[in-house]
Amino acid sequence: MIDKTWPSATEAVADIPDGASIAVGGFGLSGNPIALIEALLAQGTHDLSVVSNNCGVDDWGLGVLLAARRIRKMTSSYVGENKEFERQFLSGELELELTPQGTLAEKLRAGGAGIAAFFTQTGVGTQVAEGGLPRRYDGAGGVAVASPVKEVRAFGDRHYVLEEAITTDFALVHALRGDTHGNLVFHKAARNFNPLAAMAGRVCIAQVEQLVAPGELDPDTVHLPGVYVHRIVEVGTGIEKRIERRTVAEPRTEA
Repeated sequence: MIDKTWPSATEAVADIPDGASIAVGGFGLSGNPIALIEALLAQGTHDLSVVSNNCGVDDWGLGVLLAARRIRKMTSSYVGENKEFERQFLSGELELELTPQGTLAEKLRAGGAGIAAFFTQTGVGTQVAEGGLPRRYDGAGGVAVASPVKEVRAFGDRHYVLEEAITTDFALVHALRGDTHGNLVFHKAARNFNPLAAMAGRVCIAQVEQLVAPGELDPDTVHLPGVYVHRIVEVGTGIEKRIERRTVAEPRTEA
């Protein structure tokens, strides 16, 4: 019997070294593995290369690692909710590999599936394929590092750009439920980049709100099999969750 349970988030991330690459689940602030992120922050790990759809906000999610200058490079598809991200990128403090969202998802999935690379139409005819996208600025308005030219090949009457898969040293993900074998069930919108990030990490660490014994999860409800998960930590159902913006409609009044 394989029990992948770890007693705390602190112990689960303790061996993540400086300079590690990490795939992190979440979309906006939905499904952020915040307990694992905060444990990583507390232990002081730095010089990280992080792959995630976005980088949280200034005071939540991956934004707390960014604010503490722990992230060296981000590979993301959306970076518009974090002012500190903008400042670090434009000042040359942060490297950014901006990637189309669907391509980023497939790069993670392919990495977990053992596929080295794939061809996609997304990005053909743009700087995604032709190169020149700023990855790091020099702090004076110039580009210090730019994206490279990628291979483009014709299949039939269409052109496709070659994208390499992504694998990382570690993955941090959040799920609603999991069993001690690592099988995971995600809740609604939190089933976003979490399964893909989990697949890409050589060592996947999952925080779950509810931890159950093997056999308690209906196999038909499992979204990610335990073969992809190496460590699992129960964080409880009371863990704080945030959204970027709350919009509330005005109450309707009778005419």
